Amino acid sequence: MTTIQADIRQVRPSEYRAVEELTRDAFWNLYVPGCDEHYLAHTMREHPDYIPDLELVALVDGRLVGSIICTSSRLVDPAGISVDTLTFGPLCVHPDYQRRGIGTALITRTRSLAEERAYPAIVILGDPHNYCKSGFRNCVDLNVSDPQGRHPLGLLVLPLRPDFFKAPKAYRFFYSDAYNLDPAKAAEFDAGFPPREKAYSHTQELFSMTCRAHLD
Repeated sequence: MTTIQADIRQVRPSEYRAVEELTRDAFWNLYVPGCDEHYLAHTMREHPDYIPDLELVALVDGRLVGSIICTSSRLVDPAGISVDTLTFGPLCVHPDYQRRGIGTALITRTRSLAEERAYPAIVILGDPHNYCKSGFRNCVDLNVSDPQGRHPLGLLVLPLRPDFFKAPKAYRFFYSDAYNLDPAKAAEFDAGFPPREKAYSHTQELFSMTCRAHLD
């Protein structure tokens, strides 16, 4: 498909609901029957780890078609020294505009802003197929693990300071507890949107495999 040029800017409070609707459209039945990412977008804005000026939207001809939301996270070395990192998600693009460069553009802008703020890395949980083209590497290659010392396939790191990972030092990654959702409250929130059918998709099986795969 042809790449589309989108206007990218910081979200406005008046667009919060539109972002939640967009997020629901993008994730519905993708990873599980239904989705809860729109509830995550709603709740994380009240969390202290949410970074307001790093919630960005992409617009095409004035239509909001993409969104990325960022939180603070951290890497902890064996001595217990913590270093702030950046994590994004949900990142979404409306189904009508996917695979046309909008998600990549949102990542590129976020990376530029993260570099300006001297973050050593962006660390996410995601599908490698979607993020390796933007420079993300698996955590095992940079000696980063999850809190249990494992190396999940979907734990991805984008180095922003090349010297940071040169030292022979292991890090454990801790993302914000903003991502810990109450399923009952998520279902209650979703009830405020137009009804949609929850259904099985093969992408749900791929997601399950990715979540369970570890490079250990």
